Amino acid sequence: MRGLLACATLARRAANSSSSGGGAAARRHLAGAAVAAEAELKKTALYDFHVAHGGKMVPFAGWSMPIQYKDTIMDSTLNCRASGSLFDVSHMCGLSLHGSQAIPFLESLVVADVAALKDGTGSLTVFTNEKGGAIDDSVVTKVTDSHIYLVVNAGCRDKDLAHIGAHMEAFQKKGGDVKWHIHDERSLLALQGPLAAPTLQFLTKEDLSKMYFSDFKIIDINGSTCFLTRTGYTGEDGFEISVPSENAVDLAKALLEKSEGKIRLTGLGARDSLRLEAGLCLYGNDMEQHVTPVEAGLSWAIGKRRKAEGGFLGADVILKQLKEGPKIRRVGIFSQGPPPRSHSEIVSSTGENIGEVTSGGFSPCLKKNIAMGYVKNGLHKAGTEFKVVVRGKSYDAAVTKMPFVPTKYYKGP
Repeated sequence: MRGLLACATLARRAANSSSSGGGAAARRHLAGAAVAAEAELKKTALYDFHVAHGGKMVPFAGWSMPIQYKDTIMDSTLNCRASGSLFDVSHMCGLSLHGSQAIPFLESLVVADVAALKDGTGSLTVFTNEKGGAIDDSVVTKVTDSHIYLVVNAGCRDKDLAHIGAHMEAFQKKGGDVKWHIHDERSLLALQGPLAAPTLQFLTKEDLSKMYFSDFKIIDINGSTCFLTRTGYTGEDGFEISVPSENAVDLAKALLEKSEGKIRLTGLGARDSLRLEAGLCLYGNDMEQHVTPVEAGLSWAIGKRRKAEGGFLGADVILKQLKEGPKIRRVGIFSQGPPPRSHSEIVSSTGENIGEVTSGGFSPCLKKNIAMGYVKNGLHKAGTEFKVVVRGKSYDAAVTKMPFVPTKYYKGP
């Protein structure tokens, strides 16, 4: 969400210049800078569609993206849980790996047991560095033994592609059979909520009741060949739809129309609230290059065979943590007072620093403060009490289990 912070910073500077007597010249300078910055941002195929529907566009990871529409972030969050949301997530980077050795190549970079996946299924995984830290998290899908499809985060695109590309070049020089295709010709829509499946069913002949959480298919949707994954970032049942960019607007219109207005366009603001309520990590906040999957509570994403054999970057560090335990752990937190935010300090009853909040806010669904953060190992059990420091004052807090809001992933009738 660093792009959102940059946008807010620019607005504060403009306000400060006005109130401090900086004058019209300063305001014109800042306005010009904002226009120039906007011009440099990339735009998805749905940009004009967002603006026409009242989308409030902000910079995010080099893209101009809607943070919200006409309704509030709280209302959008609640509507997703009650009915449904449609998100444009085309700023994220989809790519395919092809070749007879695509799987062993990818397994040298991620912690998942990709080989063990059935064709047409996927899993969350983590790209690791030599120290076991997280370069990025990603959903990886085994389409076939020689075709892997994955989506990486927008803010990590450049470093991820450089990392994968460098290792691929070395792999190919040794005779490895793998190549890639980056799907810049496609857009990505996320359809989430209880009405996602019945609404999407109007637009495809595929029986979606037989498609379970993490399943993947290449099918016709609304007349276009789409990559469909039953997944999402909200904790709700839903789908991510990779669609040719020239068909993206028509698909968005069709989905909204078939829902009879119950599914709404939803922006990044509610997406962040929804993922936090679901206890899902945001890379750059809850995961960083110095945080391992074990510390982040993602040991379950490390395949059983990979735990035994290693074979990925940083495996020595990660396998040691699995055996001995990490020094810090990600936890869910309920707190009193103002909502804690990223970098809020976590302290003991005596004031000793024991950790830090990485994501936090007010839960629209629970009507209370929720947060995630890292604390010293041993202080991570549910019910453990401590304090969080917000704007210089300490407030009561306690560890709670995640997800904060129960997930509703579709795993069969």
